[in-house]
Amino acid sequence: MILLDMKQHTVTFAFLSLILMSNVSGQSAATLLKGDEKLGGRKAQAGESITSKLGIEDCTFLYYVDCTQGICYCHLSSVTASEGCEQVSDMKAQSRDTFNPNAFLFLSSSASSLPPSRLLLGRQLNKLPHPVVILISCDGFRFGFQHKTPTPNIKRLISQGTEAETGLIPVFPTLTFPNHYSIITGLYPAYHGIVGNSFIDPKTGDSFDQQNFDSKWWLGEPLWETVVNQGLNAATFFWPGSEVNRSSWTCPSKYCRQFNKSVLFEERVDTILSYLDLPTSDIPSFMTLYLDDPDAQGHKVGPDHPQITEAVANIDRLVGRMISGLEKRGIFEDVHVILVGDHGMVGTCDQRLIFLKELAPWIDIPENWIERYTPLLSIRPPPNVLADDVVAKINKGLNSGKVGNGKYLKVYLKENLPSRLHYSDSDRITPIVGLADEGFKVEMNISVARQCAGAHGYDNAFFSMRSIFIGHGPRFAKGVKVPSFENIQIYNLVTSILNIKGARNNGTSSFPKKVLLPRHN
Repeated sequence: MILLDMKQHTVTFAFLSLILMSNVSGQSAATLLKGDEKLGGRKAQAGESITSKLGIEDCTFLYYVDCTQGICYCHLSSVTASEGCEQVSDMKAQSRDTFNPNAFLFLSSSASSLPPSRLLLGRQLNKLPHPVVILISCDGFRFGFQHKTPTPNIKRLISQGTEAETGLIPVFPTLTFPNHYSIITGLYPAYHGIVGNSFIDPKTGDSFDQQNFDSKWWLGEPLWETVVNQGLNAATFFWPGSEVNRSSWTCPSKYCRQFNKSVLFEERVDTILSYLDLPTSDIPSFMTLYLDDPDAQGHKVGPDHPQITEAVANIDRLVGRMISGLEKRGIFEDVHVILVGDHGMVGTCDQRLIFLKELAPWIDIPENWIERYTPLLSIRPPPNVLADDVVAKINKGLNSGKVGNGKYLKVYLKENLPSRLHYSDSDRITPIVGLADEGFKVEMNISVARQCAGAHGYDNAFFSMRSIFIGHGPRFAKGVKVPSFENIQIYNLVTSILNIKGARNNGTSSFPKKVLLPRHN
């Protein structure tokens, strides 16, 4: 900590807390130094530098303080390092600020996007010959579920790694297949082709569902293909799209499993761990693991039922099983574990229903126009019916006050959807799209039946649709929170960790610098 008195240009080192990380122990190191002992209470005039030598464990830093134009800088001049030491960059504090690098997400306007951990380099691998990423998805793991019950293993990853502080933002629609394929390709659904869990190609009339592995549906380049294109190995266990045969990826039986819901979660975890026991040249650089929970429970009982708590506790136990397996192999600190979910979950209950039959005074909507009812209403009228006329009549009815809960459904021509949704540039997206408000459902026929359950698929601006992002490993700083981000950024994070060239995608090429530590050369 550096206390600055700009009136007197006095630089008092009450104590200096440097961010250090030992490659040997994997622990952060800090020391306390009294200013009078090291600097003798000296005062620096404007433009004058005070130089002092600071030794911390295996590291010796030569730094100097320079006060000019109302700002004092603590500069790193040189480093004498033994094996366990890593470089520390310049630090800056304003007048009368108490400066502690660990306490700030952003240090200066010139590095406004860099977290304090960027003062470090990524940790060196101790045992593995090359970087390894294990990407784990827990379907329907809404942000906040990790606080429903004790989750010591997830909390361990958080405390020793990097977390999206307010959750991972899914792409729209917030459905399983579009989001999993966005995570793995870095593309929005309009560009990777999987615009829903089910949909129709209007050009051919063919239908897509979750058991369709024809490559014509699956566009873009998924990470497992990117990895093998670089001459590395990849392995998948039940990630949507992994069964699809592509030019350089054929879902090889050694590294890829066909989806089978009955396979126990423990077997899935143990299979991923077993890949790390292969000969060095065969160990996959990239692995995916898909777990169906807590989505399965959420759809049945909603997000606040005790069954969700039980499912979250089980997910934490499985994370612990993964950690334990890595530790037994002596590679927990070498492997990059990324824990994510694809979307959140919200309760749907009571009177939150909208019936399309109530629109009859304004427009009759045949059932064969509807590709999906809720919460994303997808309407494809025949070619001889003007879509904008249909939208105008539907919205007139919804806004009349005579349709139950009509104000909670907004219908658009797809090109008029909010641009932030990135949901228009594909023929597979229906010409008319309706967005139900959070927790509301759309049905065709009027019914008195009421059911309390859970759903997702809503606007990704709803906080209830957010999931989790937790990263642990050599390139992730310990105990760092980063702002929430869209899941299309994960593709570039993985290629950066593996130091490979990725395919073109909708993520930001500079984004990994905001989350990852610089590579240790």
